Amino acid sequence: MTDSPIKTVPCPPSPPPVRPDCGRTRNGLRLTVALILCGLTVIPSSFAQKIRVKTGIEVLKDSGFKILQGKRVGLITNPTGIDSNLKSTVDILYEAPGVHLSALYGPEHGIRGDVHAGDRTDSFVDSLTGIPVHSLYGATRKPTAEMLEGIDVLVYDIQDIGCRSYTYISTMCLTMQAAAENNIEFIVLDRPNPLGGLKIEGNQVEEGYFSFVSQLPIPYVYGLTCGELAGMIVGEKMIPQPCRLTVVKMKKWRRKMNFEETGLPWVPASPHIPSARSALFYPVSGILGELGYISIGVGYTLPFEVFAAEWINAEEFARTLNDKRLPGITFRPLHLKPYYSFGQGSHLQGVQVYLTDFAKARLSDVQFHVMETVAQLYPDRKVFDNAPENRFDMFDKVCGSDFIRREFSENHRFADIHSCWRKDEEPFRKLSQKYYLYK
Repeated sequence: MTDSPIKTVPCPPSPPPVRPDCGRTRNGLRLTVALILCGLTVIPSSFAQKIRVKTGIEVLKDSGFKILQGKRVGLITNPTGIDSNLKSTVDILYEAPGVHLSALYGPEHGIRGDVHAGDRTDSFVDSLTGIPVHSLYGATRKPTAEMLEGIDVLVYDIQDIGCRSYTYISTMCLTMQAAAENNIEFIVLDRPNPLGGLKIEGNQVEEGYFSFVSQLPIPYVYGLTCGELAGMIVGEKMIPQPCRLTVVKMKKWRRKMNFEETGLPWVPASPHIPSARSALFYPVSGILGELGYISIGVGYTLPFEVFAAEWINAEEFARTLNDKRLPGITFRPLHLKPYYSFGQGSHLQGVQVYLTDFAKARLSDVQFHVMETVAQLYPDRKVFDNAPENRFDMFDKVCGSDFIRREFSENHRFADIHSCWRKDEEPFRKLSQKYYLYK
C-alpha cells in the first residue's frame, strides 16, 4: 500500500478509563441528534464491554483531536456520526478543546435524519449552537465557495451501507471535489462497511449514466470502507484535481467482519435502513424496487427483504425460486397485508429472502432471478411489460447502464445479462486492493 494517496492517522494506544462527562457541553448546551431509534432508551451495561472496533471519531478523540487543533472545521455528517456511546460527532467536535466547529453540512435525509428519501432540504442555523447548517441535498449537492468560506478543513463522518446507489458516497465525492477546488483539507473519519470488505458485485457505471445515484465508476457493491473509497477517488483521478486527503483509520476492523461483529451500535442510516440487517438486504432488491412494480417491503416491517404482489402465489413462487438453489439464499412463502406501503390494505403474497450463508450469497443477483421467475410463472405480469415506463430512467441510473434493462426485457432471463453484470468485478477487485487500509 505504499503507492496509496491516502495520508492515514495511526491508532493511538487506548487511554485510561475516564468518567463520562454526563452530557455537559460548552456554554451548558446539549446538542441532541434525532437518532430515531424506535424506543431504545436503555443501553445494557455489557454493551461497552462488547465493543471491539474503534471508528475514526473514537481514534480522533484518543489523539486529542491533534489534526484539528486551531482549525476552523466544517463537518459533513448526519445522525449516524456517533461514537460508541451514541454521542453525536457534532457534540464531540463542538466541545473539543482547540477545535473550532464552524459549519455543518447535511446529505440526503438531512443533518438530523428526518427527511424522506428524495426530498430536498434547505439550509438553516442550528438553534442550539448557532452554527450554520448547509444542505447538500437542496439547491446544490456540492458545497459552493460561499458555503466553504472561512473553513480550513472538511471532516466527513457518515455511516454508509456499501452500495453504489446509496447517495452518501456521492456527497463525499462532491465535497472532496469542492475541497480540492477551494484548497481545503479533507478528512474522513472511517467507519465499517456493513457488507464487509470482501463482497464485490455488479458492473461499473457506463458513460452517459453517471448520476447522484451512480456518481462513481465502481461496481454496485464495492467492498471498501468510505475511507478506502476516498483514497481510490484521489488515486484513480475520479475528481478533476486531487484534494489533500487524510483518513483517520479504524482500530481492529477486518474485511471479513459483519457489522454485528464490530460491537458497534447501529443508528438508522436512513428511514428505510433501520438496522444493519437492512443494509445487507438493500442490494438484494433495491434495483427492482426503483420500478415500483413489486413490493420489496419498504414501508413494511421487512424493508428490502421481500418480493410480493397481489397476483403472486406465495407457495408456488417460493418453490420455484428455491429450485434455483442459489448459494447462500433461501426463500420462504410470505403473506402480508401492509397498511402503510405498497398495496395499502391489499393481501399481498410472495417471498421473504433469507441469507443462510452471507459469504456465498450473490446479493444483487437475487432481484434478477425474481424478475425471471415472475416472467416464467406469470407471463402476463413480466416486469418490463408492466412497470411504469417513467421509472425506467431511474432503474437505468441505479444499474449504471441501460443495457441491463434492454437486454433483460428481450427474454426476461438473467442468463442474458449475467456476463455484463459481472464483467467488472474481478478487475475492480484487483484495482481496489492497493487502497485497502485493513487486512
